[in-house]
Amino acid sequence: MDTSYQPNLSHCGIFCRDVETMQRFYCGVFDMQETDRGVGFTFPFTIVFLSGRNDQHHQLALASSRGPDSPSTVMQLSFKVQTIAHLREARQRALALGATKMRGLNHGNALSIYCLDPEDNTVEVYLDTPWYVSQPHGDPLDIDLDDAAIWADTERIVRSDPSFMPVAEWGLRFAARNAAAQAALRG
Repeated sequence: MDTSYQPNLSHCGIFCRDVETMQRFYCGVFDMQETDRGVGFTFPFTIVFLSGRNDQHHQLALASSRGPDSPSTVMQLSFKVQTIAHLREARQRALALGATKMRGLNHGNALSIYCLDPEDNTVEVYLDTPWYVSQPHGDPLDIDLDDAAIWADTERIVRSDPSFMPVAEWGLRFAARNAAAQAALRG
């Protein structure tokens, strides 16, 4: 067995009613650009490829052919940012481009905003914290508070949770479990 095998989730695709509206939303909110577009060889519908990285051809593929009355089957699409200011910027951009049902959640290990995109797919924008608490965990998050108040409230919340630990400690435990699982596979 090759011990260097480490699959990495790199992109996802969603079926859309209106790929143009969805392309404008994801490019406008997340600074993605269209990298390619065309009709699929094995899928007889238009696919629009979007990326926000020069080392990744696409992070999101938007495919036409979602029926007009078809509900979303997307649990959530998540985008990571680096600061609370970036969460505020994402909220402002998303609302300006048609997002609905905006809300904030403090997961302890992440600060998140959630909304529905123009076709009712759930979108999360999140920021990691330096702490771990078991999931699912969700307290209300008001990103209009100042950064210091948000961080103080988050630290208070996580330290009161019995599963609390610094994320670095969680990472070490994860690595140990992963090494043990790989050793067990090798026999």
